[in-house]
Amino acid sequence: MKLLEDICRIRVKFGETDAMGCVWHGSYVSYLEDGRESFGRRYPGIGYADISRSGIYAPVYDLHVRYLAPLGLDDVAEVHTRYVCKPGARLDFSYEIYRERDGALCCTAETTQLFIDPHGELLTDKPDYYTRWQARFLKD
Repeated sequence: MKLLEDICRIRVKFGETDAMGCVWHGSYVSYLEDGRESFGRRYPGIGYADISRSGIYAPVYDLHVRYLAPLGLDDVAEVHTRYVCKPGARLDFSYEIYRERDGALCCTAETTQLFIDPHGELLTDKPDYYTRWQARFLKD
C-alpha cells in the first residue's frame, strides 16, 4: 500500500496555551484539523472544499489523542498526517506532532470520519468522490 503523508508547520499562538504556558490539550484537536486540511490540498479530492461541494460530508466520528511532551508559545509544531486505508465507507488518519526546535514527539493521534448524506444519514457505501480519490492516489 502506498504511503500518503503530508507535513504542515504551525506556530503556537498565545490563545492556544494554558495557564502553565503549554499548549492547551484541546488546541491539539485544531492542529489535527489543520493537518487534514493540508493533506487535502496535497492530495486533492478529499479536502474539506471537495467534500463540501459533493454534498456528502465526513464528520469526525472517533478521535484518540496521546500527549507525550509539551509545546509552548512560539514553538513550531510539525504535524505529520498520514492516510490509513481501511475497508468500508470511512476516512482514517494517523498523526504525529513534533516540536520543530528539538524534534521531540509531542503528540500522537488517530481520527475516523464517517460519511453522511445531506440529511445526516449514515452512508454504508463509499461516496463516488472517495472511490475516485482512492483509485487515483492508492494505485501502485
